[in-house]
Amino acid sequence: MSGFDLDVAGAVGVLRIDREDKRNALDAGMVDALGDLCRQIERRSDIDVVILTGKGRSFCAGGDIKAWSDESATAFGRHWVRDGHETFDRLARLRQPVIAVLNGHALGGGLELAACADYRVAEAHVKIGQPESGLGIIAGWSGTQRAVRRFGAQAVRRMALMGEVFSAEEAMALGVVDAVAETGEGLARGRALAETLLKRGPQATELTKMLINAAEGEERERVLESLAGRLAASGAELREGVAAFFDKRPADFPREG
Repeated sequence: MSGFDLDVAGAVGVLRIDREDKRNALDAGMVDALGDLCRQIERRSDIDVVILTGKGRSFCAGGDIKAWSDESATAFGRHWVRDGHETFDRLARLRQPVIAVLNGHALGGGLELAACADYRVAEAHVKIGQPESGLGIIAGWSGTQRAVRRFGAQAVRRMALMGEVFSAEEAMALGVVDAVAETGEGLARGRALAETLLKRGPQATELTKMLINAAEGEERERVLESLAGRLAASGAELREGVAAFFDKRPADFPREG
């Protein structure tokens, strides 16, 4: 898949951004590719945890300026921003827990990408910020929405309004990242965290992530209907209803309690 590699071993999928010559900056094709990959990962029964990281010495330099700077205002809002939102939402709402390993700077869209993860590990040399307003543009992939929900409004104000760039340690103190690893050790820390997750009940972990997302306002409607759907599909009523449909007879639903 263009711009990404996915390696799966031991129920852990390591998803690497692969555009080293551009510091793993995202173009439109990569945004689409990531959305497609998320659809595949969601359905794969052999993946219980996802680690998101960058190839080489970069995590993600954000959206490639050359990919959007010549767009008309209409096309920019209609395609670049909306398509990015759709893809990033899909990543944030994966049923599997996602651990982002920031092996390089996470600025702009790179930070928005990291915000989609459930847990963030930053290597010690990493810088984190939102420089968009310095370019005369806004953070368009939920950098003022999901980032506020997950990091807190004041941390986002400091990055997005004031242009502050945080070190890994400063970001951890503010709750923007959850752990700091020595440079070069981020992926090992991410794998250790993944092993911790794999020791927990997989269904309970999946449902807990959904409920946390709902409480956070991430996907409340979908979570509610998904949980209700699971409950309905696990009972005798569905089996009787489907059997009656194929038998062309009235359903005789069981009564409980």
